[in-house]
Amino acid sequence: MSAYEHILVERIGPVGVITLNRPRALNALCDGLIAEMVQAFDVLEGDREVRCLILTGGEKVFAAGADVFEMLDKTYIDAYLSNFVAHDWERISRCRKPVIAAVAGKVLGGGCELAMMCDFILAADNASFGVPEITVGTIGGIQRLTRFIGKSKAMEMILSGSQIDAATAERAGLVSRVVPAADLMGEALACANRIAGMSLPIVMMAKECANRAFESTLAEGLNFERRVFHATFSTADRREGMQAFCERRPPVFQDR
Repeated sequence: MSAYEHILVERIGPVGVITLNRPRALNALCDGLIAEMVQAFDVLEGDREVRCLILTGGEKVFAAGADVFEMLDKTYIDAYLSNFVAHDWERISRCRKPVIAAVAGKVLGGGCELAMMCDFILAADNASFGVPEITVGTIGGIQRLTRFIGKSKAMEMILSGSQIDAATAERAGLVSRVVPAADLMGEALACANRIAGMSLPIVMMAKECANRAFESTLAEGLNFERRVFHATFSTADRREGMQAFCERRPPVFQDR
């Protein structure tokens, strides 16, 4: 794949892997890195051979937050007119293919926000999470963090700038699983490959329904899910999956 300055991109079978790669800056999220990440997501989502994505970083730092040096001289009108953060960062949450965050070390500020935009988070046992924006006189990550872990714990982290370790993050529901740091990418790839073995359109439908549950009332979510469930009966893969189950064999999905 084409070379980037601030990230690494590779395809491992059906899995696209984006690695944040500004180690000297603790993977601080500068404008250039975000632009490259958006480009990489566009490429990988458009690649028909890629069926799942992994977003990861370094062994000691996933990302230490947005680049404070770039933000220092921004004015309100600069941020407002450019729709700072929302314009590009939300690209992850708009990805229709599954996205796994595989994080180790510091997952702070904008880095925590990026991880929460993914579909789920696998954390190394050395990971720590926080939204310390308040310590530099601003805010961030509040909406997603509060929905992930609840008001009380989120409030303590948001107002004090404190961090939680991986085990606490798992208990709070912020991360899906905690694994030994040495096993992080192996576990992420194994999970991504398992997802990649499913019917891609059905996976995308399931993801859309799960996001609707996160963002709507129960009644609205149920109505949406029923309609999508009914729509699966128009797919060849639904027929193949059930036929394979009845015949006690692995399904052969064709993404149609």
